[in-house]
Amino acid sequence: MATKAEALTQAPAVTDQQERETVFDIFRRWGYLQASLDPLGQYLPPEPFPTPAPEGELAAEARSYYCGTIAAEFMHIPSPEHRQWLQEKMEQKPPKPNQAHILTQLIHADLFEQVIQSRYLGTKRFSLEGLTALIPFLDRIFEVGSGLGVTKSILAMAHRGRLNVMTNTIGRSPSEIFTKFEDVDPRSTMGGGDVKYHMGATGDYTAPDGKIVSLHLASNPSHLEAVNPVVMGRTRAKQERIGKGGKQQVLPIIIHGDAAFAGQGIVAEALNMATLHGYHIGGTIHVIANNLLGFTAIPEESNSSRFSTDLSKRLPIPIFHVNAEDPDAVVRVAGIAMEYRQRFQSDVVVDLIGYRRHGHSEVDDPTVTQPRRYAVIKDHKPLYQIYAEKIGVNPAKEAEKIQQELLDQQKAATKADRIPKLSELPDYWDKYKGCEFDPADEVNTGLSAERVGELVQQLTTVPKDFHIHPKVKKLFEQRQEMGSGAKPFDYGMAELVACSSLLEDGTLVRLTGQDSQRGTFNQRHAVVVDTETERRYSPLSHLSDKQGRFEVYNSLLSEAAVLGFEYGFARDYPEALVMWEAQFGDFANGAQIIIDQFIAAGEAKWGLLSGVVMLLPHGYEGQGPEHSSARIERYLQLAANDNLQICQPSTAAQYFHLLRRQVMRSWRKPLIVFTPKSMLRHPDASSPLADFGRDRFLNVLPDNDVKDPRRLLVCSGKIGHNLRVEREKRKDSSVGIIFLEQMYPWPEEELQAALDQHPGAEEILWVQEEPANMGAFFYVMPLLRRLARDRAVLSVKRSASATPATGSAKAHDIEEKTLIDMALGAAGDH
Repeated sequence: MATKAEALTQAPAVTDQQERETVFDIFRRWGYLQASLDPLGQYLPPEPFPTPAPEGELAAEARSYYCGTIAAEFMHIPSPEHRQWLQEKMEQKPPKPNQAHILTQLIHADLFEQVIQSRYLGTKRFSLEGLTALIPFLDRIFEVGSGLGVTKSILAMAHRGRLNVMTNTIGRSPSEIFTKFEDVDPRSTMGGGDVKYHMGATGDYTAPDGKIVSLHLASNPSHLEAVNPVVMGRTRAKQERIGKGGKQQVLPIIIHGDAAFAGQGIVAEALNMATLHGYHIGGTIHVIANNLLGFTAIPEESNSSRFSTDLSKRLPIPIFHVNAEDPDAVVRVAGIAMEYRQRFQSDVVVDLIGYRRHGHSEVDDPTVTQPRRYAVIKDHKPLYQIYAEKIGVNPAKEAEKIQQELLDQQKAATKADRIPKLSELPDYWDKYKGCEFDPADEVNTGLSAERVGELVQQLTTVPKDFHIHPKVKKLFEQRQEMGSGAKPFDYGMAELVACSSLLEDGTLVRLTGQDSQRGTFNQRHAVVVDTETERRYSPLSHLSDKQGRFEVYNSLLSEAAVLGFEYGFARDYPEALVMWEAQFGDFANGAQIIIDQFIAAGEAKWGLLSGVVMLLPHGYEGQGPEHSSARIERYLQLAANDNLQICQPSTAAQYFHLLRRQVMRSWRKPLIVFTPKSMLRHPDASSPLADFGRDRFLNVLPDNDVKDPRRLLVCSGKIGHNLRVEREKRKDSSVGIIFLEQMYPWPEEELQAALDQHPGAEEILWVQEEPANMGAFFYVMPLLRRLARDRAVLSVKRSASATPATGSAKAHDIEEKTLIDMALGAAGDH
């Protein structure tokens, strides 16, 4: 056995570099726990490291990098290359920024808020005071970004500081903002418009070297984080419009509140999109405008961990915390974040920690809930004064000049007689319009039988070396029969023919949803999988050299974020067919904020159009409450001013024409489609080849099969087919069945004609599967009565219920039989 002296002699000597790495590794991992981050010193006190903190010169050097006013969390990133790059950026003497420029920006930011406070006292504005370092932060982002290829940036942010960013970052004149406070010309916004701190704005940033970045601040509702996936989708669309290099050129920035980032589930959903193929946008810069308050809630009431940003540690991305009262540090972090995003195509999170000078909305008194904090804030100087003292400059003269400019702008606003327009739409919206529908905008959507046959042949062809699943091969053979006219088309094939026809015209077609490549009901097969290699192949992507791009993605298990993304994509790709599909229509419940605040109201609030399509499987098949109703009633309640199209196509050909119509018309409105489930393959809902040559989608399908019926049933969707099948069984020619294919906008002329076709019918019945307090009942009945003239208008539906459907398949069958019996055989109001 070796002696102790021999063992020491044999042991390798610890090198200076190894010792340095050992010490620095501790601070790289845990230094953020002892950084000085809260400008007021109330929150985020130092915490001990999980492992003892070393002392000495090396430790002091490491502490200077990682425990100052910048705290970095990056050791959770698996990539050694990424960590090494960040270490090198952090472990160096910071370059001296342009402090005069920073001071000017801080003066502009602080005095803008002070002028509003003095001139519009008691008016909500969601001041940026306490976080005005956001303005030089954004300036530095764009300065560095423009040098690294950024030409466009789309920003999202909630209320806090929004007006300040509009003026001092986007470049809108202060007078435009002040005019919003004057609230001129109210008649122009009656029934529409939105409050000033929700509106979007466009402008340009010009870098010191002359490079220009086009800026767009997206409109945003009070549902603070709902805009996140919308902006991500818009970014993706803008990037795809550019093509190669698009991800480098278009930069998304999302500015969050601390409590909202920690508390709202859509944040996690949207973050999860960061590296997914269908949603990747080359990295988003996330900024937390952190005032350490959520309305009146303190941090320990808002999030369960030290930082509100901890949610983002699920991703392999860097997180920077920076004290917002050290503008030099803020600007330094901005440069690092921008470089990292461009180099690694990765998200970055920057936690800008400051305070909130006033209450949540300036009309709120914060001393009621945070008296100690606001006692400190009361005597705390504005940041521009603190910074001026730090760099040894007297800001009085510059501040006086800027204040006078702002006061002159405010005076001009008092004389305004119109509402300023803060944004301009891109050129690609020139060909499209909204407002009320004009019948002159209708287009012919039919295709010849020969053309449909050619498309079917392409859609059922796979490479010779592709091992296709036997069931899919048989399906393709059946589809070839459809193309030849030997077999009627089902919905799945009608949809693919519609998409392929648009693709060959050069249209981009995008479809996302849970399991959308195959289809929830095994009906689509837009992508087929090799049984031996699991290689995926889509015939829709191999139609011709000049075709439009086809994108179909099985989405993450999210409704709100995915629908928000697709709405955003459609906002900046109006010529595309952009579809989101719910696995079952009921699941759209999880995206209700996107539906209510963006899809239904975007045009009325912000003058913004979108042609996004929602595919919602709907129909009662005894599968229980969560797999039956897509909640037709909710969409009809949201419908006004021709803001939506709400349709339930009852045949495959109708679905084909509807999808083509959505693209080919210049009228751009969201389309809500209640798609079938059991009816996907039902013979009664199938369509002959000839129907694809018809001129267009029919808003109403009249009954041409019966003559002189005593009763007319008006219905929509699956129940109509069930009624027709039962009528055929009974050989009953006394009942006519009319399908309402488009519920909104209400097709009054077409439905009137279908009713008048049978003048001898004494009564009209609205028939629906849904309970009496759901479905289209409340919407349809008064409209039907107006058309019926002197005929009785009655209804058949399930009894009112707190749940959409029964959980028993046998009970469902009993209910369905009763509905049909009452509709076909009984008179009177049910």
